[in-house]
Amino acid sequence: MDLKDQLKNFFPEHQEEKVTPEKVVGEKIWMQDDPIICKYEKRKGKPTTILEGYTGADEDFKKLAKELKTKLSVGGSFKDGAIIIQGDYRDKIMALLKEKGFKVKRVGG
Repeated sequence: MDLKDQLKNFFPEHQEEKVTPEKVVGEKIWMQDDPIICKYEKRKGKPTTILEGYTGADEDFKKLAKELKTKLSVGGSFKDGAIIIQGDYRDKIMALLKEKGFKVKRVGG
């Protein structure tokens, strides 16, 4: 006799609830047909990675920028419709965006 059977003997009127895994309601981000352009520049002698060409809402692009910065543990900003990441992280960013379903085009170098 296992534990469930013993509990049924003590509490015969108890109905067992089925536990289902919680559905994670992720925030939907606009997917576009055109690729996001991922380019490398040097600003004031320091390497930067710039993402441009997103056609969705700015709020979605800001969420994407925040997610990229936290996953890469780097600094950056969102200005004038472009995500600016400190450092040369083109390969990692392109892999993360492709994993999310975006089309990415590498420009420069």
